[in-house]
Amino acid sequence: MKVHFRKGDSLSYYSRLFLIPLNLILDSNPNINVSNLQTGQEINIPGFFIQPYTLQEEDILWKIAAKRNLSIDALLLLNQHIHPNQLQVGQSLQLPVRVIDRVVDEKSNYHFQTLVRDIHKLKEMYPFIKVETIGESVLGKPIYEIRFGNGSKKVHFNASFHANEWITSAVLMCLVETFLLSLTNSGILRGLATLPLYNEVDLSIVPMVNPDGVDLVVTGPPVSLKNEVVQLNGGSTDFSNWKANIRGVDLNKQFPAKWELEKGRLSSKAPAPRDYPGVTPLSEPEAIAMVDLAKNRLFNRLLAFHTQGEEFYWGYEGLEPDESKNMSIEFERMSGYKSVQYIDSFAGYKDWFIQEFHKPGFTIELGKGKNPLPLSQFNNIYEETLGIFLASLYV
Repeated sequence: MKVHFRKGDSLSYYSRLFLIPLNLILDSNPNINVSNLQTGQEINIPGFFIQPYTLQEEDILWKIAAKRNLSIDALLLLNQHIHPNQLQVGQSLQLPVRVIDRVVDEKSNYHFQTLVRDIHKLKEMYPFIKVETIGESVLGKPIYEIRFGNGSKKVHFNASFHANEWITSAVLMCLVETFLLSLTNSGILRGLATLPLYNEVDLSIVPMVNPDGVDLVVTGPPVSLKNEVVQLNGGSTDFSNWKANIRGVDLNKQFPAKWELEKGRLSSKAPAPRDYPGVTPLSEPEAIAMVDLAKNRLFNRLLAFHTQGEEFYWGYEGLEPDESKNMSIEFERMSGYKSVQYIDSFAGYKDWFIQEFHKPGFTIELGKGKNPLPLSQFNNIYEETLGIFLASLYV
């Protein structure tokens, strides 16, 4: 929500007026000079949106405010053109409305345009988040990163490395929004104060690593590539089992962590819907973007969301640090998921991260069943994973 600064006001006053932490207001307005605010200057207030209202018979400003649990001055700030004692029936007002519900779409199959729409909504309601493009897919779709928090602990999450695991993107976006809602409302999430976590953590989210593949599974092939991908899919137009990117390369088999060993034992020796690691490590732009991101940001820990199994993997060749064990115990306690240190699999993003940085890395297998998991599992997966999400920030 945008308001226009009044002479004599301050951002601290707006913090008290709307019950929004001051640092969230400051972070929502990174380009303003706090010591030299000008009358009429536009200020972002996170956690609110504006609702138009037409004055009815016998409307009085204090009644409108009281009905909506607002102060009269909050109404006056948004309606600086009105005189409170000269209201007229039919006159238009703007009402500040606190955001209390999630807007991320969790009720339909989640694809790239859904993600774009949800990111736009979140950025509008929570302008303290940063949205950046870290790279592009084979077809030129941006690979987005959402980033927020002011701390020194750098935590990274990603989802939808695999196309038919698109439900992980919806889950991750809902976890992000739940955290943002907590910051601008109660400040408590499962008994944890979230504002201190915001101040302690620099959180990085890549909600859809493989947008081309997700769109192939959810909405079908692009017209220009239909014949090509149908051929890679064994002649079938059913892409529900497709894990790879649009070129038929498994993005979670693309990383230089015993890549040659993994390539030699995988059944797919050419581009395919799954399990083909590419001609070389990091041959695909999506994998390159994720490597560059990790090298540039130097994360303290990394969590990759996949499906399925209700378990998580946290070791690689004995290179994982001691703190990974402690984190795994807390993740298991908070989610009920099974902790597994080692599995016979290589060349994944988590593997490369542990090998490269000797920092905690986790592959989290959400839900249980056959991919793509149905949306009927969404609520259970979300509740189970929320504990892991929070624990990754405080452990």
